[in-house]
Amino acid sequence: MRIGFSLPQLGGVAARQADAVARFAGEAEALGAGSLWVGDRLLAPVNPTVGYPPGASTIPEEFHHILDPFVALGIAAAVTEKPLLGTNVINAPWYPPALLARSLTTIDAVSGGRLVPGFGSGWSPEEFQAASVPFAERGRRLDECLDALDQLWTADPAEYHGQHWTVPATHAGLKPVRRPQIHLAGFAPAALRRVARRADGWLPILVLPGPTDPAELITAPMRRIREFAEQEGRDPAGIGLVLRVYPQPGATIDEVVSAIQRCSTEPDVRHLLVDLMFLATSVDHALELAETILRSC
Repeated sequence: MRIGFSLPQLGGVAARQADAVARFAGEAEALGAGSLWVGDRLLAPVNPTVGYPPGASTIPEEFHHILDPFVALGIAAAVTEKPLLGTNVINAPWYPPALLARSLTTIDAVSGGRLVPGFGSGWSPEEFQAASVPFAERGRRLDECLDALDQLWTADPAEYHGQHWTVPATHAGLKPVRRPQIHLAGFAPAALRRVARRADGWLPILVLPGPTDPAELITAPMRRIREFAEQEGRDPAGIGLVLRVYPQPGATIDEVVSAIQRCSTEPDVRHLLVDLMFLATSVDHALELAETILRSC
């Protein structure tokens, strides 16, 4: 099983050590990390319409200091050779597809084809306001972005004309090493249908402390995704997943290890990532936690 970790790009003290992103990536690879990941937050609203975690009225301090995800992943690409490089997740509706394609394709090219793009539709109205993108359009913009990316990644010349995004006919010589395996997040029925219709994989999330029943968290939703895929005329077996393990404040490393061991019995879980932003107090501490997890699992 491949086990990956979030880069110290978003979070508390660790994310303030921006000059250590490269060191973390290199040492995590040496420890045996199979993938490295970035998140995508734009703001930490003082008076949020939607708080985090869901149901909260505030935004946690860990979101107050955020490094650019494309820069951080590019750094990891330059200093590593083997780990996959993933986005968990890029809020695609914020970005014109031509700009998004340029950033992601560059990372893929620099890394020799190791990009795993994970996309979501976003959840913070204030972030959409700052990006000058209507919050109500986020689902449609995500769908159009996927269409435009497919053109930019596969056609030359490439061209796309949608309701929300446009790519005029362009020579598109910058291509990924191979077509990236797109993963999508979300648990709502519409999100699961989008995975079945559009994606190569799903990004379920396991929050700790909390329920860790693989049948409820993974097996049942994946069964629905594959049923939807059959309805769409796609091969259900071609859709995989990357499990996101999110220990929250108060979770212990023993709980993380136990949850990973339990979920590893699910046949679909062949790749997972652990987000350390709420646990790690420094880059060195994040590396210690990563080593403990890799040795125990």
